[in-house]
Amino acid sequence: MSASDTPPVHRHLERLAAEGIDVVRVTYPDLIGTERARDVLLDHLPSARDHGLAFCRAVYHTSPQGDVVPVSGGLDAGLPDICVRPDLDTLTALPWEPGVATCLGEVTDPATGLPAPESPRDLLRAVVERCHEHGLRPVVGPELEYFLCDAAPGTARGWRRYSEAEGVVYTAGLRADADNHLLRTLRLLRALDLGVTSGNHEFDGSQFEINLTHSDAMTAADRAFRFKAAIKELARREGRLATFMAKPFNGAGGSGFHLHLSCVDDAGDNVFDDPAGPHGLSVTARHAVAGILAHAPALAALANPTINSYKRFGPDTLAPWLIDWGLDNRSAMVRVPPERGAGSRLELRLGDASANPYLLIAGTLAAALLGVLAGEDPSAPLEGYGYDTARSAVLPMSLPAALDALETDTALTEVLGKDFTTSYLTYRRDEVARFQRHVTDWEFTEYAYHL
Repeated sequence: MSASDTPPVHRHLERLAAEGIDVVRVTYPDLIGTERARDVLLDHLPSARDHGLAFCRAVYHTSPQGDVVPVSGGLDAGLPDICVRPDLDTLTALPWEPGVATCLGEVTDPATGLPAPESPRDLLRAVVERCHEHGLRPVVGPELEYFLCDAAPGTARGWRRYSEAEGVVYTAGLRADADNHLLRTLRLLRALDLGVTSGNHEFDGSQFEINLTHSDAMTAADRAFRFKAAIKELARREGRLATFMAKPFNGAGGSGFHLHLSCVDDAGDNVFDDPAGPHGLSVTARHAVAGILAHAPALAALANPTINSYKRFGPDTLAPWLIDWGLDNRSAMVRVPPERGAGSRLELRLGDASANPYLLIAGTLAAALLGVLAGEDPSAPLEGYGYDTARSAVLPMSLPAALDALETDTALTEVLGKDFTTSYLTYRRDEVARFQRHVTDWEFTEYAYHL
């Protein structure tokens, strides 16, 4: 049998075995964007590829604390399975775990053979296909921030910031990073082939940002998902915690998840560029901006998906909490960077780092597409420093308000799909209800002694 006659799965087996790999970790994102996985011995990879791996569908509906939220299709249906098949085209060796490779999984409902309604990858795939139907091929560049923490046994949280250094904004080296966390991490991530380009210490002590190159929307979401999982795993390997929580500490800022978005046509030309258009932007670009602004309240439910997300907002936070756009203006929710030509793009600064990459990108593309189809121009761009409620409308300032906005934005939810939207709203509203029943440390400190 020649190499060309060898089935693809066996070619993968031969390559992996030659590299000393005997385990493949098959991963997929749950509803909130965390990694679910199973380790498969290499000899059993063909069976996993042919027949799939069975997972309980309610994993999509399980909270970070292990509560199974009563989303339709889970508990009420008797906890049925989903089927996860390894996508062997995404196989990559884990540079920090000898003998282990990882790949993404494709999820289907075994009862129907169709994608699982809650599958974030399949939601994004469907939205991208809608864009393709209108001649738009989205290109996305993710930017993510996170905080690194050291263990602090005996404290209430159990963790403290890795560094309390102040004034080390946009730096690299030991002044901001005494243990060379960033340098070590960049080198390991390079081997994972995630399109990592650069990194630096961010605004607050122990906060870092690592940049990823741009690509088609699905690949960008896959890379962002795997990036977040890798950062957390590398921190655990050192006995540390890396968190993409929106605002983990009082007295410090939050962590953002900014998206750079452009679109190309079938020939690969950037359709956001037009030297003769206002601000050098095409009609398509201006309509996309208008769509994102129009659907921003609903988009917040995906871009800022937790109770904690809305503690990142407010005056003097440098996080966008008003609905506006500007030309190279970082105080606006949508910023249009100064590059034109092939570099023409917009930057959505709304998202925080806790957002599920697939849902954030899907929601942004859906809003932009609706803007293109509506054919409306945005208002005048913001000039000067923003955060002025006399000039711009306020975004939802709590998760319940954002969920209400998502539910009532029927145009956006039609693109996202009824089944997904219902599942997402049910899951997040359960999160709100659990929080409202929980007595916080703030409440005890504020009231217990005096009342």
